[in-house]
Amino acid sequence: MTRVFDGIADEYDRWYNTPEGAAIFREEVECLRLLQQGRPGRWLEVGVGTGRFAYTLGIAEGVDPSPRMLEMAAGRDIATHEARAEDLPFQRSSFDGVLMALTLCFIGSAEAALKECQRILRPLGCLLIGTVAADGPWGREYVEKAHRGHPVYALAHFRTGAETVELVENAGFTLTRAASALFWRPGDAPPEKPRVEPGIFTEAGFLGLLFERTARGHPSAAKLKAQE
Repeated sequence: MTRVFDGIADEYDRWYNTPEGAAIFREEVECLRLLQQGRPGRWLEVGVGTGRFAYTLGIAEGVDPSPRMLEMAAGRDIATHEARAEDLPFQRSSFDGVLMALTLCFIGSAEAALKECQRILRPLGCLLIGTVAADGPWGREYVEKAHRGHPVYALAHFRTGAETVELVENAGFTLTRAASALFWRPGDAPPEKPRVEPGIFTEAGFLGLLFERTARGHPSAAKLKAQE
């Protein structure tokens, strides 16, 4: 997979300068920024890619297995580390926050990567995930492209929003906040202003999910809600 992303790094980064790419990125960033607010400290982006999310969100460090993407991220003043998400080169309790923006679906062992995120986070540290939900309009579009052999989407394991929450909570996190964006559909003209709504909406194309690192045995958000 590393070779694939090395080969498309320049094309991938240029896409964000297209009208559609810029509009999508603007909404995704606003969604993540809403959840990141009030969470200061040392942050790391896992799957930093070419560094666009980290740079825009003020995250100074990033990890990625693709040397070419890391080269481009370094050009955006990101301190880069070549590593896989399943084996992060940091000591326990090193960070206050970890961002995974459009990364979880491309990781070979998501469970192992999430355990690594929990390991490097300080107590009550947060994990911010941005994802395209499989049951949303953009997720369905990408899944269809994957079935037709798209060179990137075919490598992804798209999950629904509920599946993503369950996966992350099973790794020792609790969902604390969520937000949704991309309420327009593929092929439509993007709105003039980004629309970001608190909560999880199935009609949205992008979900921002903020989790908190919890102690072993801490009840999940779903269990807490059931107890109310």
